[in-house]
Amino acid sequence: MNFSSLDLAPALQQAIDACGYKKMTPIQQKAIVIARRGRDVLASAQTGTGKTAAFAIPILQQMLDKPKDTVSGTPRAIILTPTRELAEQLASNIANYAQFTDISVTALYGGVKLGGQASKLKAGVDIVISTPGRLLEHMTLKNIELANVEFVVLDEADRMLDMGFISDVRQMLAQIRAVRQTLLFSATISPTVNELAHKLLKNHEEIRATQLNSAADTVQHVMYPVSEEDKIRLFKTLLAEQNWYQVLVFTSTKEQADKLMAALKNSKINAGVCHADKSQGARRRAIADFKSAKLQVLIATEVAARGIDIQGLDHVVNYNLPYLPEDYVHRIGRTGRAGQQGNAISFVSREEERTVERIERLINCKIKRISRPDFAFSSRESLLKTVRKHSKSSRTNKATQTVIRMDKTSAKAKPKTKAKAKRPNKKS
Repeated sequence: MNFSSLDLAPALQQAIDACGYKKMTPIQQKAIVIARRGRDVLASAQTGTGKTAAFAIPILQQMLDKPKDTVSGTPRAIILTPTRELAEQLASNIANYAQFTDISVTALYGGVKLGGQASKLKAGVDIVISTPGRLLEHMTLKNIELANVEFVVLDEADRMLDMGFISDVRQMLAQIRAVRQTLLFSATISPTVNELAHKLLKNHEEIRATQLNSAADTVQHVMYPVSEEDKIRLFKTLLAEQNWYQVLVFTSTKEQADKLMAALKNSKINAGVCHADKSQGARRRAIADFKSAKLQVLIATEVAARGIDIQGLDHVVNYNLPYLPEDYVHRIGRTGRAGQQGNAISFVSREEERTVERIERLINCKIKRISRPDFAFSSRESLLKTVRKHSKSSRTNKATQTVIRMDKTSAKAKPKTKAKAKRPNKKS
C-alpha cells in the first residue's frame, strides 16, 4: 500500500515524497488510517519499522484539516519520549514531514540551558517533543501550558516505565483536557504496558504489526563463543577480516565501553563512545560523527539503544549481552530497518550463555553459533559435561572402593567364623 493512496494534504504528500517514502510499512498501514480518524491507539512494533511516521502523519493531517493559529506557550501536540537522543531524532523526522506546512516543531530535553527552549515556546510551537523531566521543568516555570493540547503521544512507553517516568507522565496528563487523542507506542508489550494503556486510553484500538517482542525478519543473528578476556581481540580481528564500514557496538557498562575505546584508539581505529558519563555535547558529537561516517565504530551503552537512527547501518555488535532479553531487541533494532538487511553479532562468554537461551525464546529464533579455533573456548555445556563425567567417574570409583572394602571385610570375617566352628564344646 502506497502513501499516495491515503489522500493526504498536498503539502504533507509533497514532504513524504521528498523524504523518499513510497510504500508503507506494516505498522504504518495499520496505524495511520485509524489514528487519522481520531481514535486512541495502543501500537506494538519493533524499533525501526516506521513508528514515527505512523503517529506523526495522522496528527499532522488532522492539524491541517482543522488549522488553528499558533499560540505562545500553548502547543497542540505533545510527544513524550524517554531520552534526549530520541527526542532529537523525532523532532528532525517530524520537521521533515511538516517542511511544506506552517506547522512548527521543537524538542525539549535536559543537558542544555532552559533559556533557548523557553524562547521558542514563547514564540509559539505547534508540536513539542520532550523528555518527561524537562517538560515538567518548563511547566513549573510557566513556560508551557498543556490545557489545550489535542494530541498526546507516548513513544517507547515500555522504556519510560523501566526508567521510572510514568508517575511524571501521569502528573502531566492530568493537566491536559480529557477530550484529546492519545497514542501509545511501544517496542514491547508487557502486563504493565497493558495496564498503563487501559488507564490512559479511551476506547482504544490495539495494533500489533509484528510478532510480540520479535526482532525484524531482515536481521541475521550470529554469536561467537569467546572468553571475556578475548573479546577485544576478537572484535579487532573481525573488524579487519570482514572490513566493516560502520559498526555500532553495545556494552553493558561504561567501564567496558571505555576499555574497548582505549584499545581501538591504540590501534588507530576511528571510534567514539556514548554513555552516561559523557556530556550531552560529547554524546551528540559522537553520534553526529558516526552518522557522517567520520567514525568507523561507535561504542554505546543502553543510553543510546533507542536514540540512534542511521540509514543503512549494516552491523550491530553486542560486545556484552544485555541483562534483559527485551533490550536485545532494542539494540539490534538499529540495523535491518525499513526492509533493509542487517546483521546482529553477539560475543558470548560462558557466563552469558543462559542469556542467549532467554533471547532465543523471546525472538523465537535460533542464533547461529560460530566457533573459531583461534579463540578456543570451553562452553558452559562442555564444562558441565566434563563435571558430570568426573562426578560419575568419581562415584564409580567410590562404589568400586566400597565394594573392595566390603570384600576385604568379608574376607577377614570368614576365618573368624571358621575358628568359632572348630572351638570345642565346653559341655563335653
